[in-house]
Amino acid sequence: MEVILIDTSVWINVFKGIETKASVFLRDSSNISAVTCPVVVQEVLQGIVSDKDYNIVSAHFSNLIRLPANSYHYAREAASLYRTLRKKGITIRKPNDCLIAIYAIKHDISLLHDDKDFNHISAYSELKTVKL
Repeated sequence: MEVILIDTSVWINVFKGIETKASVFLRDSSNISAVTCPVVVQEVLQGIVSDKDYNIVSAHFSNLIRLPANSYHYAREAASLYRTLRKKGITIRKPNDCLIAIYAIKHDISLLHDDKDFNHISAYSELKTVKL
Protein backbone atom coordinates (compact mmCIF):
# COMPACT_ATOMS: atom_id res chain seq x y z
CA MET A 1 0.00 0.00 0.00
CA GLU A 2 1.42 3.38 -1.03
CA VAL A 3 1.46 6.15 1.59
CA ILE A 4 0.49 9.54 0.16
CA LEU A 5 0.18 12.97 1.73
CA ILE A 6 -3.01 14.61 0.51
CA ASP A 7 -2.89 18.38 0.02
CA THR A 8 -5.61 20.77 1.13
CA SER A 9 -6.54 21.48 -2.50
CA VAL A 10 -7.57 17.86 -3.02
CA TRP A 11 -9.51 17.56 0.25
CA ILE A 12 -11.50 20.71 -0.52
CA ASN A 13 -12.46 19.32 -3.92
CA VAL A 14 -13.38 15.94 -2.41
CA PHE A 15 -15.56 17.45 0.30
CA LYS A 16 -17.25 19.83 -2.19
CA GLY A 17 -17.84 17.01 -4.68
CA ILE A 18 -15.67 18.65 -7.34
CA GLU A 19 -14.14 16.10 -9.68
CA THR A 20 -10.53 16.65 -10.66
CA LYS A 21 -7.96 14.05 -11.60
CA ALA A 22 -6.60 14.17 -8.04
CA SER A 23 -9.95 14.04 -6.22
CA VAL A 24 -11.16 11.15 -8.39
CA PHE A 25 -7.84 9.35 -7.81
CA LEU A 26 -8.25 9.72 -4.04
CA ARG A 27 -11.90 8.67 -4.11
CA ASP A 28 -11.33 5.64 -6.34
CA SER A 29 -7.98 4.36 -5.05
CA SER A 30 -8.13 1.42 -2.70
CA ASN A 31 -4.39 0.76 -2.53
CA ILE A 32 -3.25 4.01 -0.90
CA SER A 33 -2.90 5.08 2.69
CA ALA A 34 -3.78 8.77 2.97
CA VAL A 35 -1.82 10.69 5.59
CA THR A 36 -2.02 14.26 6.82
CA CYS A 37 -0.05 16.97 8.57
CA PRO A 38 -1.10 19.85 10.85
CA VAL A 39 -1.10 22.59 8.20
CA VAL A 40 -3.45 20.60 5.92
CA VAL A 41 -5.83 19.95 8.82
CA GLN A 42 -5.83 23.65 9.71
CA GLU A 43 -6.33 24.85 6.13
CA VAL A 44 -9.25 22.50 5.52
CA LEU A 45 -11.00 23.06 8.85
CA GLN A 46 -10.66 26.85 8.90
CA GLY A 47 -12.69 27.11 5.69
CA ILE A 48 -15.72 25.21 6.99
CA VAL A 49 -18.67 27.41 7.90
CA SER A 50 -21.21 25.05 9.49
CA ASP A 51 -20.52 23.39 12.84
CA LYS A 52 -22.06 20.14 11.59
CA ASP A 53 -19.73 19.96 8.58
CA TYR A 54 -16.78 21.00 10.76
CA ASN A 55 -17.44 18.09 13.13
CA ILE A 56 -17.78 15.60 10.28
CA VAL A 57 -14.59 16.69 8.55
CA SER A 58 -12.69 16.98 11.83
CA ALA A 59 -13.66 13.40 12.67
CA HIS A 60 -12.47 12.30 9.23
CA PHE A 61 -9.02 13.82 9.85
CA SER A 62 -8.87 12.20 13.29
CA ASN A 63 -8.90 8.82 11.54
CA LEU A 64 -5.95 9.57 9.25
CA ILE A 65 -2.32 8.82 10.00
CA ARG A 66 -0.64 11.99 11.25
CA LEU A 67 2.90 12.64 10.11
CA PRO A 68 5.21 13.46 13.02
CA ALA A 69 7.65 16.36 12.86
CA ASN A 70 9.92 18.66 14.75
CA SER A 71 7.78 21.70 13.93
CA TYR A 72 10.52 24.31 14.35
CA HIS A 73 12.96 22.32 12.22
CA TYR A 74 10.32 21.84 9.52
CA ALA A 75 9.45 25.56 9.65
CA ARG A 76 13.09 26.45 9.01
CA GLU A 77 13.29 23.91 6.19
CA ALA A 78 10.11 25.33 4.63
CA ALA A 79 11.48 28.87 4.87
CA SER A 80 14.70 27.73 3.22
CA LEU A 81 12.75 26.06 0.41
CA TYR A 82 10.65 29.21 -0.10
CA ARG A 83 13.81 31.36 -0.22
CA THR A 84 15.50 28.98 -2.67
CA LEU A 85 12.52 29.19 -5.00
CA ARG A 86 12.39 33.01 -4.72
CA LYS A 87 16.06 33.18 -5.72
CA LYS A 88 15.13 31.23 -8.84
CA GLY A 89 12.37 33.75 -9.62
CA ILE A 90 9.52 31.57 -8.39
CA THR A 91 7.16 32.97 -5.79
CA ILE A 92 4.91 30.41 -4.12
CA ARG A 93 1.48 31.98 -3.59
CA LYS A 94 0.87 30.28 -0.25
CA PRO A 95 4.03 29.80 1.78
CA ASN A 96 2.30 27.02 3.74
CA ASP A 97 2.67 24.94 0.57
CA CYS A 98 6.41 24.87 1.27
CA LEU A 99 5.69 23.45 4.72
CA ILE A 100 3.40 20.79 3.26
CA ALA A 101 6.11 19.93 0.73
CA ILE A 102 8.68 19.57 3.52
CA TYR A 103 6.44 17.02 5.29
CA ALA A 104 6.34 14.93 2.11
CA ILE A 105 10.06 15.33 1.45
CA LYS A 106 11.17 14.48 4.99
CA HIS A 107 8.92 11.40 5.14
CA ASP A 108 9.91 10.36 1.59
CA ILE A 109 6.33 10.09 0.40
CA SER A 110 4.48 11.48 -2.59
CA LEU A 111 2.07 14.40 -2.48
CA LEU A 112 -1.32 14.36 -4.19
CA HIS A 113 -2.38 17.89 -5.08
CA ASP A 114 -4.54 20.16 -7.23
CA ASP A 115 -2.26 23.20 -6.84
CA LYS A 116 0.16 24.28 -9.56
CA ASP A 117 2.61 25.70 -7.01
CA PHE A 118 3.59 22.15 -6.10
CA ASN A 119 4.69 21.62 -9.72
CA HIS A 120 7.14 24.49 -9.25
CA ILE A 121 8.27 23.16 -5.88
CA SER A 122 8.85 19.65 -7.23
CA ALA A 123 10.86 21.01 -10.17
CA TYR A 124 13.41 22.56 -7.79
CA SER A 125 13.37 20.21 -4.80
CA GLU A 126 13.14 16.57 -3.82
CA LEU A 127 9.32 16.73 -3.62
CA LYS A 128 7.68 13.76 -5.29
CA THR A 129 4.13 14.22 -6.56
CA VAL A 130 1.57 11.69 -7.67
CA LYS A 131 1.57 11.60 -11.46
CA LEU A 132 -1.96 11.46 -12.85
